[in-house]
Amino acid sequence: MSNVTSARKITAGAIGNVLEWYDFAIYGYFATSIGHIFFPKENPVAQVLAAFGIFAIGYLMRPVGGVVIGYIGDRVSRQAALTVSIAAMALPTFLVGIMPGYETIGIAAPILLTLCRMFQGLSVGGEYTTSLIFMIESGAKNRRGLNGALGCCGGVLGILLGSATGAALGTVMSTESLQTWGWRIPFILGLFIGLAGLWLRRHSHADPKSSTDKKSPLIEIFKNHRLILVKLAGLAAFTAVSFYLLFVYIVSWLELADKIAPEKALFVNTLSMIALIPVQILFASLSDRIGRKPILITATIAAFVFAYPLFSGMYHHSTLLIQLSQLGFVLIAGAYLGTMPTFMVESSPQHVRTTVVALGYNLTLGIIGGLTPAAASWMVHRTQNDLSPAMMIMVAAAVSLIAILSLPETYQKES
Repeated sequence: MSNVTSARKITAGAIGNVLEWYDFAIYGYFATSIGHIFFPKENPVAQVLAAFGIFAIGYLMRPVGGVVIGYIGDRVSRQAALTVSIAAMALPTFLVGIMPGYETIGIAAPILLTLCRMFQGLSVGGEYTTSLIFMIESGAKNRRGLNGALGCCGGVLGILLGSATGAALGTVMSTESLQTWGWRIPFILGLFIGLAGLWLRRHSHADPKSSTDKKSPLIEIFKNHRLILVKLAGLAAFTAVSFYLLFVYIVSWLELADKIAPEKALFVNTLSMIALIPVQILFASLSDRIGRKPILITATIAAFVFAYPLFSGMYHHSTLLIQLSQLGFVLIAGAYLGTMPTFMVESSPQHVRTTVVALGYNLTLGIIGGLTPAAASWMVHRTQNDLSPAMMIMVAAAVSLIAILSLPETYQKES
């Protein structure tokens, strides 16, 4: 494959993740406003818990999405799967932006919101892992780590785009206007981003390799590859907790714990996510030279040791100290997030790779990642300790470290 062809396919995969994750992530950033609009007027903590509960339901649909979108890609065509994936994200996002709130349509508001999140969960569950596998397999052996990081960076760029949009709105709108109706603007824009995604996917020409094996990959995995499925799920634990705690939930946490303005919280988070991109690329490229395991082991140990001190640094009225503390998390999480996808792909059997990676990753992201913001909100409220989410980082790091140690090094594997 020529460098031009390879670059074109990698770009198409990364751009798809940008579009998908912009749509899915803006919900997390505007959860407080969504809670005010779509749920009964109770105390603010109850509204945030309800909003993040709907967020979790969307994530619980991810494993189903991996199976459904994967089936379309295998039995119909890759182009059809990608079309369904983009449409299933963009249309519900647009509907959230125009949907009446609880005061207007009552209980129908949270019900319709739940349905929209379920369709978005289906989309992300099929899109993310499939595009990552394709990008990693499209690269040379000495660049697979970098290719995997580029796929992750596509997702980070999507999250960043959502955060930057919120920060930009915060600079031109009052806090009251942003919370009342301004938060709807990024959701409405999702429709136009979706149309752009459909156009890009039509011209990606990313045809998958067909398989002559007629056996169900699900049956084979649960019959012969249960252990690798469990290990892949364990690898994804730190990703699930760290990303959604440190770069999605953290915006609401800063507003509630530090009592800082929403636009300032979004600004801090935006700068951290900008830094996350080069950190991922740096450590992924390093993993192509020294291996995946040294980086992953170091990152999980550092997370266990420094989670509480860094959260303490963010629990402060100094914006500079908050920013520096989150950048400390960026260094640790970025090393892991940039390296882990390629390690997962290389550790899985090739003939069931798409299904086993999608299941392992999405089961963890769906259950643990989706529940992370709600669990963190509940822990803070229950314990009356704003630093209690640090314990979630530590536990997840320990689980992933065990999974890493149970797997062999993979960076010199042929496929």
